[in-house]
Amino acid sequence: MFKKISATFVALLVSGSISFSAEFINILTGGTSGVYYPLGVGLSKIYGEKIKGSKVQVQSTKASVENLNLIQEGKGEIAFVLGDSVKYGWEGNAEAGFESKLDNLRGIAGIYPNYVHIVAAKSSNIKNIADLKGKKVSVGAPKSGTELQARAILKAAGMSYKDLGSVDYSPFGQSVELIKNRQLDATIQSAGLGVASIKDLANSVDIVIVEIPESLIAKLGAPYVSATIPADTYKGVDKDVKSAGIVNFLITGKKVSDETAYQMTKNIFENLPDLVATHAAAKNININTALSGMPVPLHPGAKKYYQEKGLVK
Repeated sequence: MFKKISATFVALLVSGSISFSAEFINILTGGTSGVYYPLGVGLSKIYGEKIKGSKVQVQSTKASVENLNLIQEGKGEIAFVLGDSVKYGWEGNAEAGFESKLDNLRGIAGIYPNYVHIVAAKSSNIKNIADLKGKKVSVGAPKSGTELQARAILKAAGMSYKDLGSVDYSPFGQSVELIKNRQLDATIQSAGLGVASIKDLANSVDIVIVEIPESLIAKLGAPYVSATIPADTYKGVDKDVKSAGIVNFLITGKKVSDETAYQMTKNIFENLPDLVATHAAAKNININTALSGMPVPLHPGAKKYYQEKGLVK
């Protein structure tokens, strides 16, 4: 009898007569010491509680480029990514780490701006970008959003990796430890304000945040914008610092169901206080700017939510 029941169940399962309602949502983030990861954890709690039948997990990754490639391959349902990386992925920019056009990408929302932090130990005597010449500098994981930005900023300043004393590809947390141990002079980190790794560094050694002047940002062009890291964001940095900003996006895949994409979008904006409690960067998430500069087509499920809110016709 058991064998007959099992055989019948398998036959029904194969035929599609039986289906499971659970929605698997894999949230692709970044390194655990950045901003993507804690926000991803916050999002997982919201989705787990609010999206009926969902099974949610958070995956720590090398961030933007890896996340986009994983979305293209159907190995994630929603990913935190930088705007320039999305643009390069949609175009299929090989130099940026994309072997072909990532045509499965679909938009969920623009969230908060990243600030490019060029941070050095005060003892390194690095005061401007030109002072990075001959220094040991960490530029982020290879082909990550941070690393692509490091290359672009150095190029706009008339420099390249060849001008540096050495190039290190350590993640944020490890870069900080290397500076503490005097094995690195500076680190370039693209993240929301108040990134944990830089707070940790500032609490251990005296730091300087190097200015990225508006003239250099003008050379970079879109999607870079002028931004300011406010005074006292990090211990010992008591003056505003001009920097470069770039919007982060939440991206999904076109094969994700309309209902899941709708629920993922809705529960971001209807549970913002919970995300803000996870990380202060979420204070900058605003539904009125969620579609500004979206580099890829909106997912139909996300579009439905914005239509309900009167933001899309």
